[in-house]
Amino acid sequence: MDRLIEAIEAKQNPGVVGLDPTEALVPAQIVAGFAEEISEQVEDPAEAPSMQLSVAFFEFNRAIIDAVADIVPAVKPQIAMYETLGPAGIDAYTMTCEYAKQQGLYVLGDVKRGDIGSTAAAYAHHLSGIGLDDTAYDPWHEDAVTVNPYLGTDGITPFVDAATANDKDIFVLVRTSNPSSSELQELELASGERVYEHVADLVEGWGAETIGKNGYSRVGAVVGATHPEEGKALRARMPHTFFLVPGYGAQGGTAQGVAGMFDRDGMGALVNSSRGVIGAWKKSGKYSESMSADDALDLVAESAREAAKDMRDNLRAVLP
Repeated sequence: MDRLIEAIEAKQNPGVVGLDPTEALVPAQIVAGFAEEISEQVEDPAEAPSMQLSVAFFEFNRAIIDAVADIVPAVKPQIAMYETLGPAGIDAYTMTCEYAKQQGLYVLGDVKRGDIGSTAAAYAHHLSGIGLDDTAYDPWHEDAVTVNPYLGTDGITPFVDAATANDKDIFVLVRTSNPSSSELQELELASGERVYEHVADLVEGWGAETIGKNGYSRVGAVVGATHPEEGKALRARMPHTFFLVPGYGAQGGTAQGVAGMFDRDGMGALVNSSRGVIGAWKKSGKYSESMSADDALDLVAESAREAAKDMRDNLRAVLP
């Protein structure tokens, strides 16, 4: 996590922007603006809608990245939003990750992979890239990925190995922000601890041999902002584990609530806001359907920048 920590220190900001575009979050004129261009490029008209949305998603993301790159240390693209569009969507995802890295941002791919053996090793190429004839190619441009721990150590080791070999990181789901997470994560074990607490101990162990110069391992934990007291307890339980904290803003998490998830030096957590930043234009009061696509993109960027600043300032206010 040393590179992530350096990025956070450089920006003096532990906030990350989730790049999770949907058709509802991208102004309609931006999508419509690519209709003619796409129709001239596709051989099969049935492909046009997904390609049009994919191009719009990338332009939307690029506007946001340009607007927040000097404010936040990282972005977190959610791959599902792109996979739903098929191959064109995957292109938009990889282009987004590549562009973010070009702007000096740490890229956390929210891919939530979970499998074992050779399949897990194949998924781990998100971190290791593709090697062929002693050459390496990284089509994903990610610095870290999220991983589901449900299959145990067999499902984690291939990712840890790939992260270690390539100076990258992983974040394992521990206490997630969604309401129904309690159906599994809060179940009480025979030992008296909860399932998420046991997973937390596993995560701390999985990263024990990868601790860097800043005292944190390459194996981070996803801990939702909607569970502030549990997050605070996990901070004490997992002293060498960096937290990714989703659920800030639109899902109800607050700066005060996540304060306990940082260490005493104000480090140890990366707080994610997705809709609160990329959808800020919808609450600006400045949007009009009569806007041009360029004006709409300008509003998206302006609104995202202000929202990112607010998140940064709110987080700074509660940290040492």
